[in-house]
Amino acid sequence: MKALQFDYKIPNYIFSKIFGSFNPSAYWNSRLSCLRFQEQSEPELPNENWVKVKVKYGGICGSDLNLLFLNDSPATSPFVSFPFTIGHEIVGEIVEVGSQVTELNRGDRVVIDPILSCESRDIEHPCPACLKGNFSLCIYKTEGDLSPGLLIGACRDTGGGWSSYIVAHKSQAFKLPTAVNDLNGVMIEPFSCALHSVLRNPPSKNDTVLVIGGGVIGICVIAAIRALEIPCRIVALVKHQFQAELAVNYGANNIIQLRKQTYVDDLTKSLNGKVLKPLFGPEVIQGGADIVFECVGKKQSINDALRFSKNGGKVVLLGLAGIIDGIDWTTVWLNELDVKGSFAYSTEVFQGKRTRTFDIAIELMLAGKVDLSPLVTHRFPIEDYRNALGTASNKKNRAAIKVVFEP
Repeated sequence: MKALQFDYKIPNYIFSKIFGSFNPSAYWNSRLSCLRFQEQSEPELPNENWVKVKVKYGGICGSDLNLLFLNDSPATSPFVSFPFTIGHEIVGEIVEVGSQVTELNRGDRVVIDPILSCESRDIEHPCPACLKGNFSLCIYKTEGDLSPGLLIGACRDTGGGWSSYIVAHKSQAFKLPTAVNDLNGVMIEPFSCALHSVLRNPPSKNDTVLVIGGGVIGICVIAAIRALEIPCRIVALVKHQFQAELAVNYGANNIIQLRKQTYVDDLTKSLNGKVLKPLFGPEVIQGGADIVFECVGKKQSINDALRFSKNGGKVVLLGLAGIIDGIDWTTVWLNELDVKGSFAYSTEVFQGKRTRTFDIAIELMLAGKVDLSPLVTHRFPIEDYRNALGTASNKKNRAAIKVVFEP
């Protein structure tokens, strides 16, 4: 089968860093990059508790682009195994079932929770995080029966969504009801990221929530808040007009576009705050949002998240912040902010009981609370990966939200 694999080699890394700074396509458009488009064998079931899935759609995630642009912190490198097939947003059909799998069958449409935690690694004594249902915080992501890997799409043994087939532990495969189409199916993984952040940091009824970023995760955070019927006020800070239209469609009350000369005043007014002028440097904001969901992970967006939070407010970091210079942390101690990270999904308290995040996402879609299929704006065959990656990394000119492969 054809697959897009990532392999770290020092010469390729250096080449990509040098030439990618002049031409971003060098990160994937050269035989000297870290990305390989090649034929490879289909992955095999690690044991009889696994299934093989034929991929229908494999999404291109912001974290995948972060990887290709070589922006990941080296702190994540122990939790991958090279070479690996990229892609963790997966909807597909089961084509092979291990003998110990009883609740899944060939032909079932499924979505994949890609986290490779204790159960999928066949760890005899699960770690404390997994025992509590916090699978994304598993401490054994480098141990057990599998090679190191945070998730499917970063482990050499499982394959990834940027190919035709992957293998998944039976606990990772969630049946997709007939009423939930494949385009919604490929959105369940990013929607679950948003649900996890919102359910772990739920806004109160009268809160003002600021969502920074109009990409997939930012729109999904807005959609999650509304699908959960939380009656808070949502202000969205977005970059492009097409993102503004989606933010309104999914339930934002106020939209501020990121125009350099005006957005600070516009956003401050929307949050009922006050702009204060320091001796020099960026404006200081008095007042702000009760909760800020930061969904970009850049220097400017993080600084904005911190300064547009009210005293005693909360900042939830969903964007892929890595090693970033120039973050002003003054407001964290001055305003006693609560800064929290949010990674992936696991289980949540929903309707009074602890439930897998993917099950909640599917349930909300099945109940008609949310339809995320319009976010899939572009589809490409895997062979056309250059155009796919060019589209995903150039959202403004191509009005792209979610770009997916159709293997």
